[in-house]
Amino acid sequence: MNFKDLFRRTLSVAKPYWVGDKKWQAWGLLTVLLVFLAGVNYLNVVLTQSNGAIMTSLQKKDQPLFWSNLLNIVIVFAVGSVIVTIYNWIKMVLAAHWRRWLAGHLLKKYFANRAYYRINDREDIDNPDERLHLDIDEYTTALLGLVLGVLDSVITLFAFAMILWQISDQLTYIVIAYAFIGSLITLFIGRRLVRLNAGQLKVEADFRYGLIHVRNNTESIAFYRGEDREAEQVNGRFSTLMQNLNSLISWKRNLGFFTKFYAYMDFALPMLIIAPLYFAGTVELGAITQASMAFSIVLGALSVVVTEFSGISKLAAIITRLGAFSDALGESPYKAGTTKIDTAIGERIELKNVTVQTPDFARTLAAGMNVEVTDKNPLLIVGPSGSGKSSILRVIAGLWDAGTGVVVRPDVANILFLPQRPYMILGSLRDQITYPNLDGKWTDAELQTVLEQVNLAELAQRHGGFATILRWSEVLSLGEQQRLAFARLLLTKPRYAICDEATSALDVANEQHLYSILQSSGVTYISVGHRPSLVLYHTQVLELIGDGTWRMRTAADYQAGK
Repeated sequence: MNFKDLFRRTLSVAKPYWVGDKKWQAWGLLTVLLVFLAGVNYLNVVLTQSNGAIMTSLQKKDQPLFWSNLLNIVIVFAVGSVIVTIYNWIKMVLAAHWRRWLAGHLLKKYFANRAYYRINDREDIDNPDERLHLDIDEYTTALLGLVLGVLDSVITLFAFAMILWQISDQLTYIVIAYAFIGSLITLFIGRRLVRLNAGQLKVEADFRYGLIHVRNNTESIAFYRGEDREAEQVNGRFSTLMQNLNSLISWKRNLGFFTKFYAYMDFALPMLIIAPLYFAGTVELGAITQASMAFSIVLGALSVVVTEFSGISKLAAIITRLGAFSDALGESPYKAGTTKIDTAIGERIELKNVTVQTPDFARTLAAGMNVEVTDKNPLLIVGPSGSGKSSILRVIAGLWDAGTGVVVRPDVANILFLPQRPYMILGSLRDQITYPNLDGKWTDAELQTVLEQVNLAELAQRHGGFATILRWSEVLSLGEQQRLAFARLLLTKPRYAICDEATSALDVANEQHLYSILQSSGVTYISVGHRPSLVLYHTQVLELIGDGTWRMRTAADYQAGK
């Protein structure tokens, strides 16, 4: 990535905070920090002058001058320690405030228009959780530190350049040239660090994801006796991490050789220029101390690239990842030359000449479908694996829109989706039953009633009540989770329900019981499944052939093989 793109992404992520609704608080805290920076630099000027005066007083054996300047130094240290402490505290407050705002801003974009779902399959946006967590934290802290460091350097440069010029204009020219050449060499040596730091962020996140994946699938791995294979993939990710880390360490070492030599020379250079003047009697002994301090401070102000390049390279990598993530959240899913399935709000579910394609438009799953689902006419979708049954449900739900045609459906608030593996929210048993409606308007008695309807009468008692918080996806079997999903349906009573293999883990008796309740509930439903028994609970069947073709039949004709 070139500097122009890096700067653009820096602005795209940072600008909304500094010009948005929190701008007065942000700029107010930054202004206070700048005032403190100016105060610190003023104290540094006093300290430099007092140090020079002390050396001169020692040379002249002037005790009053010595003690007065020593008192100045003590006062500077006392006041400076308070100012620096408060300055660091305000900086942390501003960084935390910025992080809180930026996380909220990106999370809003993440959940808007189902961006979290849309970017899930993008290979260039890996580990969004990592970007929302650690990357934001490091971004706000590092960027604020860099900006304040640059502003500090500017203030320092103005404060000390005149002192250095008064001592030696030649030394001023030398420090400018030295800092410029050092910055160029640092950029040349360390340019690879940006790529290595970006790679390290990715492989660290991949390694953590591998460990989390194992933790979330412990039972499946144990059943398959897959420990060796899982250990192989985790160790493989860790090996990749270490390879990149070793390269990163090597290049930091190379950069360190130069930066250490560069830093040590700030002691020798002013001595080489000022010492001859002292020996010639042109300047006093204190001028050497004063010149050394001023030279070192001015050089530090001019050498931000050299001294902070390792941190800058890591910040550049974070900006690249966070900027790409932010851009992806704001991108339209529609590319030039592609078509999309339109959606219209109506009183029924209907597909009008709908052609369904995969999101990358590489394959047509079903072409020119015309299907209508009205009250009391539930639809069953069947077909071989991979023919696109679940994809049609995604189209109806508005998750996929690659293709052509029009989908008519009620507002999504009136449709409840029951997947094969129901989603178990992080929360209490009450939260599981009432999801996605978490307003808590149902009594415990009402919740117990729906649990009894789906043959989970003892669930609340067995786990300590409706307020109990557990890892429900691990505590409940898949069959219990599927019955719990039907409890949600009976509780919320949507107009339509979409059941994607929603009873696959249940025995035939439980499946019959749940669909019988569903038939009498007044909810119109669409099901996907392979079990022949499902036909009994539907009046029409959409059969996908698997080559993009389809056919509609009544359930009776489908059973008869017509």
